[in-house]
Amino acid sequence: MSQNSDSHPSVSGLPPISRSELRKQLRQRRCSLSLREQEQASASLALNLLKNPDLHRARHIAIYLPNDGEIDPHPYMTMARNKGIQFYLPVLHPIHSGRLVFSPYYDGVELTANRYGIPEPAFSKGLRRPAWALDAVLFPLVGFDRNGGRLGMGGGFYDRTFAFSRLRPRLAPKLIGLAHDFQKVDELPIEPWDVPLHSVVTDKQVYQVK
Repeated sequence: MSQNSDSHPSVSGLPPISRSELRKQLRQRRCSLSLREQEQASASLALNLLKNPDLHRARHIAIYLPNDGEIDPHPYMTMARNKGIQFYLPVLHPIHSGRLVFSPYYDGVELTANRYGIPEPAFSKGLRRPAWALDAVLFPLVGFDRNGGRLGMGGGFYDRTFAFSRLRPRLAPKLIGLAHDFQKVDELPIEPWDVPLHSVVTDKQVYQVK
């Protein structure tokens, strides 16, 4: 979602606030969780991901590494790797600005911080997997609602990378947002450039969107 949108989200019946203020509040709340609370949420998330029908046939899944209080998908990765699933991390494309490519993620892979301070594998034409060749993409949300409205960090990387899914949905991977359940708000507007979600998975439940 665009950080410059004038739309105002609604939160728990309170007067609408700006998207930037909501982003700030939700990020602060998830960063305030204790290590034990994060671990418990991640364990519950893993179980809910295993139950999500959008992932039952997925074998090539893009994932992320938490660095800002995001709910941690590592427990799910540990369980899923036993089923032969290959995971990939997003890498900032060195030529096509604002877009992502995906490189294999496995134990021992060398990671380097990108310009946002997020660890990522080195860009490699030979090892990368195209966005359309992924079976599913798990990406972090800052906020979400039951109707598929979502709030990200404002960079638009996922929307640009998976824009093709609006025109060729059969080629698109399952797009699944991950969040703590307290990041759910009453309503977030769906912008024209937003790539639709298939589901949102939290530490409490699975929200099917489409």
